[in-house]
Amino acid sequence: MATSGVRFAVGRLFKLTRGLGRPSRVYSTSQSFAEVLRLPKRQLTKLVYPLQELEQYLVPDTRPDLHLRIFDPSLEDIARAENFFAATTTNRIEYLSSAVRLSHAPELPRPEVCFIGRSNVGKSSLIKALFSLAPEVEVRVSRKPGHTKKMNFFKVGKCFILVDMPGYGYRAPEDFVDMVETYLKERRNLKRTFLLVDSVVGITENDKIAVEMCEEFSLPYVMVLTKIDKSSKGHLLKQILQIQKFVNTKTQGCFPQLFPVSTVTYSGIHLLKCFIVNVTGNFNGSHFK
Repeated sequence: MATSGVRFAVGRLFKLTRGLGRPSRVYSTSQSFAEVLRLPKRQLTKLVYPLQELEQYLVPDTRPDLHLRIFDPSLEDIARAENFFAATTTNRIEYLSSAVRLSHAPELPRPEVCFIGRSNVGKSSLIKALFSLAPEVEVRVSRKPGHTKKMNFFKVGKCFILVDMPGYGYRAPEDFVDMVETYLKERRNLKRTFLLVDSVVGITENDKIAVEMCEEFSLPYVMVLTKIDKSSKGHLLKQILQIQKFVNTKTQGCFPQLFPVSTVTYSGIHLLKCFIVNVTGNFNGSHFK
């Protein structure tokens, strides 16, 4: 499958197109994303814009709930974002350090994004997928829930810091509350929190507690739906509509668009990378208000 090439990074010039038809500017992009661009339009949409691919299966009166067009970057912008995640001699991507207290966290004058979620939601797998173009970066993935016990900090070039937080719920660290709540409440350069929800299971009571915490601290956050490859289209659509309704009616600080992803097929990964680059202020323009 063409998406297997996503795991490798070989930079080269490739002429991108918006809408797969009109000529655009030339940007340097990885061979992996060039392979993605060669896919038939339907496969490309499913891989890069999974919500749009699912739209065709919805009845018309349910479509407005999905907010499909709030963040809708061009393929050109997504290719630009890929470069931020590609390790080169001038764009070093590396593990920085781990911390169990905010006072132990590295202090760098760069924007940060953090990833939180319940144990076994696929958080480490997602971060590993985001760093697929930097294979030398070691992100430990375990089949046992609760593997991550500390806050792990990764430097993405000179642009931003990505933080892998311990999982909550089953096998969470004993000092989880002190560690995570303090970070979320006091970290000044935190630009966006990514709250991972298992798309097979849906929002759990522990997830609702995490939402309440983000709301209490007035954090801007995003819901990322993991493991979308494990559900039938019908089940996935049902979960998306239920979670979207929850976001619309029960939250204030949550970004109104959901981000479904799969670390198996890489569906939604490219779009999520582009969103991260955007919210950390590394694009000149903004695609949403």
